[in-house]
Formats: sequence, C-alpha cells, structure tokens
Amino acid sequence: MNTPVTRSPQGRRRRMRHAWPVTSVLAASALLLASCGGDAEGEGDAAAELDMETSGVGAMEDFAAGDTFVATEPVEFSLLYRDHPNYPIQEDWEFLSKLEEHGVTLETSNAPLSDWAERRALVIGAGDAPDFIPITYPGDETQFIAGGALLPVSDYLDLMPNLTEKIESWELEEDFASLYQEDGKFYVLPGLLEDPQHQYSFAVRGDIWDELGLEDPESFEEFADQLRQVKEAYPDMVPYSDRWSENGPIEATLNVAAPNFGTSAGWGYGDGMHYDAEADEFVYAGAMDEYRDLLAYFAGLVDEGLMDSESLTQDDDQAIQKFASGGSAVIGANDQELLTYRTSIEEVGDEDMEVRLIRVPGGPAGDMVDASRLESGMALSSDVAEEEDFVALMQFLDWLYYSDEGMEFAKWGVEGETYSMGEDGTRTLAENIDMNGLNPDGEEQLNVDYGYHNGVFMLAHGSSTELVQSMLRDEVIEFRDSMESKERLTPDPARPLDELERETASISQTQLTDQVRTATAQFILGQRDIEEWDSFVSELEASGMDQFVDLHNEAYQRAQETLDGEVVED
Repeated sequence: MNTPVTRSPQGRRRRMRHAWPVTSVLAASALLLASCGGDAEGEGDAAAELDMETSGVGAMEDFAAGDTFVATEPVEFSLLYRDHPNYPIQEDWEFLSKLEEHGVTLETSNAPLSDWAERRALVIGAGDAPDFIPITYPGDETQFIAGGALLPVSDYLDLMPNLTEKIESWELEEDFASLYQEDGKFYVLPGLLEDPQHQYSFAVRGDIWDELGLEDPESFEEFADQLRQVKEAYPDMVPYSDRWSENGPIEATLNVAAPNFGTSAGWGYGDGMHYDAEADEFVYAGAMDEYRDLLAYFAGLVDEGLMDSESLTQDDDQAIQKFASGGSAVIGANDQELLTYRTSIEEVGDEDMEVRLIRVPGGPAGDMVDASRLESGMALSSDVAEEEDFVALMQFLDWLYYSDEGMEFAKWGVEGETYSMGEDGTRTLAENIDMNGLNPDGEEQLNVDYGYHNGVFMLAHGSSTELVQSMLRDEVIEFRDSMESKERLTPDPARPLDELERETASISQTQLTDQVRTATAQFILGQRDIEEWDSFVSELEASGMDQFVDLHNEAYQRAQETLDGEVVED
C-alpha cells in the first residue's frame, strides 16, 4: 500500500581493453540501434518531442548542469522504497522535509530489505510500479523490458544535463555501452563513480598478525600459509570463518577473489557470461578451468582445517560472533562492517583484540580487480512519460542523484545544520551526529535520525572521488589506496539480446546458475571431489550451457559487426 510521506520524504591473462569506436554514449546507442535494424537517430529525440504544456508541470525552464532544482509548482513523485532495518524510514526525516523546500513531496511504497527483490519484481510485473525504483543494479532490469513496464531512459538523456556531463567528463562511455539492450536503448540509470571504490576484502585479527610478524599477503597462496601459521599458534581456533552465504556460498569472498583466478564468481557471477579477451568471445564462467581452480583453493582450506566448513551455511550473526569471541581470526568484511566487528568485540570485553582490513591478495591470473564504475541505480515506470510532471521528475532525479549539489545534500545533509565546512574544504559532522564512527560521541545518527546517507537516495555513496572519501576513515582510504595498484579489468563489451533471446536465456540461466551454486558449495565442502569436474561440466552441457553461450556470442557479434565497421565523429 502506498504511504504518503509529508513533512519528511578470463584465463591467466589480463582482460584487454575493448576498442569501442565511440566518443559518446549517444554515439554508442546509435550504432547499436543500427546494428539491430532500428532507427539510429540517437538519444534525445523523445525528449525533444515532449510537449511542455502536457509534460512540463513543475519543470524549470532551461534547466542546466549545476542548477539547483526547485519545482515551479509543487509536485509529488512516488517511489518503491527499500526499507533498511538499520535505518527504517521515518515520516519526520529532515531529508524529506528539505525536499519539500524544493517543491517535491515523495510518496513511498515500502518494501523491507529482506523482501526487496521479490517485491520489486512483483510490482513491476503487475504493471503497478511507482514513478521510480532505486536500488536497481544494471542487469536487474532486463527481465522486465519485454513487457514494456520500464521507461527507456536513454531516450530522455537530454532532460538530464548533470548525468550527461559526468558521462563525458568522467569518460564513462565504455561503461555505459554495456547497458544497451537489443533495441539500442537502456532502461536503468546507474549510480556513477568517478574512480572505482574498493570495499570488500578480509578482516583479520591485527593483534595476531602483528604477534606472528605477518604482513598483508601478496598472493592467495601466501594467505593460506598465514592461516597455517595462525592454526599452529592457536590450535583451538579455526583460522578463517566466513559469512555472506545467504543466497549462495561465500558470495562476497568469491566475488573479490575470482578476478585473481581469471574468472567470475559470487556476487559478480551475474548470468555466468565471462569475456575471454584472447578468444574474443564469451564463455561460461561456471565451467572454466579457472573456476575449478578457485573452488579447489577454498576446498583445500576447508580440508586442512584452515577454513570453517560452516562458512557456507551459517548466517552472518553466527560468523560475527565466532570472530568477536576469538573463535576465528579472519572473516569477510568491508569498511563499514569493520565497525560492526569492533562493536561486537567490545561487547565481549576483550580489549586486546584488534581488527584491520587487508588488501585482496593476487592469484594465478595476476593481481587483478574488477573495477566497475557503475553502481546500484534506478529504473523508472514507463507510465511516467505520460504524466504531466514528467519533465520535472527527470530534472529532480538528475539534480538529486547526479549533480554535485544534490549528491552532497543526500550524503551530508545541510551545511550549518548537520555539518560544517572548513576553509580547507573538510566537512565535519555536527557535534550531536555520528556516521560511520566519524563522531562516536554523537547521540544521533545521520541516516537513522535525519534520513541522509541513505542508499536509496545516494547512489554509489557520493559518486565523485572527493565526496566518496569525504566520510571515510583514514584506515579505509589507506585500504582503497592499496587496492589501486591492482590491475583493473575493463568493462565487458555489449551483448544485447532481443526479446525472444531474453526469454530463452532466462530459462537456461536460472537452471545453470542453480547448478553452479549447488556444485560450488559441494566442491568447497569436499562433498564432491574436484576430480569430478569434467562430469560436472558435462551436466552443465546437458542443461543447455553451450546453447546459452552461443546465444550470447551471437548477440555480441551482431553488435560488434556494426561497431567495428563504423566511424563516429563528435
């Protein structure tokens, strides 16, 4: 039910850079559109044809990058709101009341975090989607395109000057190329990052690492050797007990480890397609020898007693409790979860425990990192194009999510109220407010009590490197700086499927992904011997893996033939 909110809301090699003959995201769209036999006039045509008398209620005239959006008359927009249990939505949030000063009232339909994906699919599939849907990652939208429920947002980039300016100034054209569908359009507005921001790795007991004279391991083999030393020194402890296995086995850890083994896994598995640069084709990640080697590594840790076998079945709280109570010395982590671990340790009362985040080790494929600059974004209902305040909606979203002013507002709040700005450009939270441990004596939380620093309204946690790092602790900045020396994988080339291909692929994808997820756990736990790998690959082939791969490579070649044969001028 809608709740009105008022007075508040690759093998062992580097994946080489693919040469795209495009100088702008608009040109990329035109080429892909032409490759599909469509109209290659480029983006913006739909926006140019809008009748402001019927679509321009509340819109600003001559809205440009850097302008503050203020509706010319009050407007109300609806959204599907992901309600996080750590900062549940409040009607009296200052964030929402400040938006009213911009002439905007938000009406939310709330979905709990635990039911987010299912609720989103339900409302979109039923044709009952609100105006916009944040927390939509690139790829989440593809299943809804055929039904016409989502707006082809690429048709309306002319209404979003802040977004288009950042695409150009941050050279994001190649990243955006992967968003295009077979019809030459894209249907999700992603969060943007000026530079990749690395968050996930392993948290280790720093006091134990120091005691044993250990440094950040350069390779996963060295990491395994360090776990052996921990086990020898602390025989009653399981060195490594992991988490984030709710939807699949140790998905965060496999995600960050996979590029170093030359494959894709965990949260980064996606539809299973992995681009082989040397062969210039896509292969199925779950059947790669490199995927086998990745699983064999973690299976070896379990077999030696270096990794807790319960890592693949326990919930996050259990894993955290083991770590905080001294039952383990390593756990998957990100910079925010470090604070959770420290709080849990304080509750146990062991003041000698220290926790730090180590740099992700390198692997047999090299010292690699998948450094996408597109983050969680948003999709829009196709119905919004018929609304009288459609232009105002696009201007508002462009300001809030993509302008420097809007992004700073969503992250920090209002200068002089929730934070102050020093002469050197350093922001400082008000004395009574804390966020991410920056002001631990603050009795209020910026997200819980004010509604700022909320992922629903803050794509990519700020977007610009300066803004992203403005609220990071020194130790987090040091970790991210250490990850910058890793070799970045470049974005995969586009492979847009047509409607029939998407329907065919979705059936195979579900079955294949389920098989890989099950086998991943079995191989790591030793329930299935790694020597049975060839038999497992045969099982994937029997489930249509080869046809699934061929489908994607045919789509890739269709787009590639046009892109490689065109010359585009600015």
